[in-house]
Amino acid sequence: MTASEDFALAMRHGTKAGRGTVVVYVALTGNANRMAGFAVSRAVGGAVVRNRVKRRLRAVVAQLLPTLPAGARVVIRALPAAAVASFAVLRGDIADGLATASRRARAL
Repeated sequence: MTASEDFALAMRHGTKAGRGTVVVYVALTGNANRMAGFAVSRAVGGAVVRNRVKRRLRAVVAQLLPTLPAGARVVIRALPAAAVASFAVLRGDIADGLATASRRARAL
């Protein structure tokens, strides 16, 4: 996901679930495709650290995105703790956050 409108849709009109390393936003649209975007600010670290965090987030979401309902727009916002977290911790936080935010989005 690259368009600012898609990010705004998920972050402003979707549901969110915060965990120790990430905040997960999910908005359910009527479209058939699923999309994911990532927000990693300078608070996470320098450019090298931010890029490493983004690569890890992409790898986790690539595995979990097919499990989401059709039309899901997902934004993963990394918190500073994501810079030092292991891959397993990131995967657990993202999976738990996606499950919670998706459940809340379906309830709306």
